[in-house]
Amino acid sequence: MSYTPNREPVGAWTRIILAYKRHSGSWAYLLHRITGIGLTVYLFVHIWALSSLTKGHAAFAEEMKTFSTMPFKILEWGLGTLVMFHAFNGIRIAVVDLGNGARYQKKLLAAVYVVGISLVLLMFFLIFQNDLFASK
Repeated sequence: MSYTPNREPVGAWTRIILAYKRHSGSWAYLLHRITGIGLTVYLFVHIWALSSLTKGHAAFAEEMKTFSTMPFKILEWGLGTLVMFHAFNGIRIAVVDLGNGARYQKKLLAAVYVVGISLVLLMFFLIFQNDLFASK
């Protein structure tokens, strides 16, 4: 009997995700991979944005003015969210793999969420403080 792959990629992925083990470590694994892909995409966008430096100071200043608008601030905050989760979950993975942290992995994951959410909220305040508290 030979293997015949399913030719319905959208349906297959949906079934895989819905059938995924609903354990905290499994979801952390999946989120770690998704945030890693998001950070890789951001890396290419960042390199593309910095390419305006080759066009002179005026072109770069104009691009930076665009990046200081509200939609880009929201995207920056979203990027910070990806970075926080990916970094702290990566530390958790290293502690679990290299140390004796396997028995504490759920507590470590809870700490990742608490510290990550706290820092993301702080980052929200820092990014949007001028917009929130600007006198009109």
